[in-house]
Amino acid sequence: MTASRAAPRGAVPRRRGGRTRFAIEWLSTADRARWPEPPEGDGRPALLIPGFLANDGTLSRMAGWLRTGDFRTYRSGILLNTACMEPLIESLERRLASVVERSGRRAVVVGQSRGGTLGRVLAVRRPELVETLLTLGSPARDPLAVHKGAWVGIGAVGLLGTLGVPGCFSISCRTGYCCARSRAELLDEFPSEVRYLAVYSRSDEIVKWEACLDPAAEPIEVDTTHIGMGLDAEVWRTLATAL
Repeated sequence: MTASRAAPRGAVPRRRGGRTRFAIEWLSTADRARWPEPPEGDGRPALLIPGFLANDGTLSRMAGWLRTGDFRTYRSGILLNTACMEPLIESLERRLASVVERSGRRAVVVGQSRGGTLGRVLAVRRPELVETLLTLGSPARDPLAVHKGAWVGIGAVGLLGTLGVPGCFSISCRTGYCCARSRAELLDEFPSEVRYLAVYSRSDEIVKWEACLDPAAEPIEVDTTHIGMGLDAEVWRTLATAL
């Protein structure tokens, strides 16, 4: 889906620098008493997957907000999202299956950045476990569709992994056998029985916003920084309606 075909909603222009903007986004939900009304969870399970170089703590505030709407939230178990894709998917698949078995209901999968890319693979691999996939600034079809500044971190992790450092992806993950299944599923047709919401921002300073527009997804445009997408009150208000 191209940007011209998208049906964006919720975007309100805000013209401030990156650090100032992120500070405003962070502060917009810092006070629990001022949180926007949450979406109605009705006891639905929600698995939250953090982005590249991040851990579950980065989505803890959003998880708390979802719980106020009667979602049952679950962590991904990721300590630092730098590992090879296939082992990560296998671990997340086991966790998701356990969550669904305990709740007796398909789950909402929320993924920020790389977490949403992993979530897309999960939904393709195990659609019977996923009710809704919500991605936040995720390069759904090309994980390397990022701005130049992001290549420092990607290159550093790739070099460490290639040198044999545990917990880091390597150069071979891009073309080698280790992640062949995950790479194929990332490009596979998305299951029609799973709802797919893709949040993106033209102000995203990390991921190229066009890469977030998956043909299978309902695009939702917001105006935030990349990191602030999971913290911003305006994004939460938009999600309250969408979910």
